[in-house]
Amino acid sequence: MAAGKRQIVRAAASDGHLRDRSLSDRAYENILAKIMDGDIPVGGKLPTEQNLCNEFGMSRPVLRQALKQLREDDVIVSRQGSGSFVKRRPEGAVRDFAPVGSIADIQRTFEFRAAIEGEAAFFAAQRRTDADLAEMRNTLEELDRCIRDGELGVAADEAFHVAVCNAADNKYFAAARSSMQSNILTGMNLTRNLSLTKPQTRMKLVQSEHYDIFDAIEAADQEAARQAMRNHVESARKRIFEG
Repeated sequence: MAAGKRQIVRAAASDGHLRDRSLSDRAYENILAKIMDGDIPVGGKLPTEQNLCNEFGMSRPVLRQALKQLREDDVIVSRQGSGSFVKRRPEGAVRDFAPVGSIADIQRTFEFRAAIEGEAAFFAAQRRTDADLAEMRNTLEELDRCIRDGELGVAADEAFHVAVCNAADNKYFAAARSSMQSNILTGMNLTRNLSLTKPQTRMKLVQSEHYDIFDAIEAADQEAARQAMRNHVESARKRIFEG
């Protein structure tokens, strides 16, 4: 009976955490929308925590989760005793390519990818075969073609990352990534669409990151492969919010 009660308590606590997370994601996206719409300009101060709590109908701890994420995304900066201020204004184009209410989830997907794919690249550098390297080269060549032709290249981008996971020779890396494929493709579609709105140098920068990953795997440099993959995924996450 005692064990059953503990399970109920744990389940209730988990449900409460999920509700808080959902509320904080909503606050995160609402504040982000105010910034992107120019309601709060770069350098402008966010409303007080109390005012935001009243507006969104939530507690301060939940709101602070949203503010923490915005700081991590380098969108706002908090100054002790003064409040939070807008550091940069993400492009409104983000909302042209991302489903409404999905931005917070996309950011969390990038966190997942950095962890899973970084380790996959680490093991790929140790275990890759000639066939694995050939597959990665093929996907990179297709991405090169997409850049030359001004195409989006989401399928080729996804194929490269899948090839790295397969080269790790551990089915659980591929399975974990496959379980999030819809979310991952949404993020890729967003970042590559945003890159197409920039000079072609943006796409070339992204491609150079892919080659850094490939070169490290080909050289069997595990630490370099892990870091190159993590840098690439983290850079993709940050590029969403470049002003």
